[in-house]
Amino acid sequence: MVIPVHDVNPARRTPWVTYTLLAANIVVFLLTPGMPGSVVGESSLAQLCHLQAFLDQYAAVPRELIHHQMPRLVPTGEVGVGPQGAGCVVGPPPYDKSPELSVLTAMFLHGSWLHLLGNMLFLWIFGNNIEDRMGHVRFLLFYAGCGYAASYGFAVLNNASADPLIGASGAIAGVLGAYLVLYPRARVWVLVPFLVFLPLRLPAWTVLGLWFVLQAVYSSGEGISDAGTVAYAAHIVGFLAGMLIAWPLRPGTPPPPEPRGIVFGRRARPGW
Repeated sequence: MVIPVHDVNPARRTPWVTYTLLAANIVVFLLTPGMPGSVVGESSLAQLCHLQAFLDQYAAVPRELIHHQMPRLVPTGEVGVGPQGAGCVVGPPPYDKSPELSVLTAMFLHGSWLHLLGNMLFLWIFGNNIEDRMGHVRFLLFYAGCGYAASYGFAVLNNASADPLIGASGAIAGVLGAYLVLYPRARVWVLVPFLVFLPLRLPAWTVLGLWFVLQAVYSSGEGISDAGTVAYAAHIVGFLAGMLIAWPLRPGTPPPPEPRGIVFGRRARPGW
């Protein structure tokens, strides 16, 4: 998988919504119980129980979204000792959860630093141009709409699942789909792992098209050992939703600047 680092497509106005979404995701991650332990990959049982209780309350759950089947017992966040040893205590939920609202809160939750930073990288690179084209308010509604489409699309395909669904990936996939429709010829600087990270400037349709194909392959379970930990189907639905919503905006979208000659290494940096 190539790693995008910059697109050659300057925006005309400051992307305040994109900046706000970036900041909000980072702040929520830092305040999520148990998440600081992900820096070293270790968490105590108490942190894990607290995190599980937090996610059960604020994450989207496919079974809840489709069937409105709310669990009778949920983790309380406390640790107890039973016949099989220490574990998380469960009890009746002390809150009334709205499955519809949980889709929105789940968009700001991430499972690890890698999960967070990967999503924020794509939002940082591609979000500003989509916000520039749509305007601040319409972009915010577009972002949320793609996130909802991705979550409910995944829930329809996995309607019996009780696993929490978290992350901004579905909404950001919509941003990528819109970018592919509106700026397919924009050049994107990427790092290609080939012995070392090789910098290349590729058209957006190549970078984002490859990303979409990989999501489809991974969603089928091919090429990876465990497809259950990532909601690839949500990425696909979000991407397609973004393409459909952005399609009417193609007429009148100014083309990106013509790229200069391809250069590599340090000489490439001033031209970014």
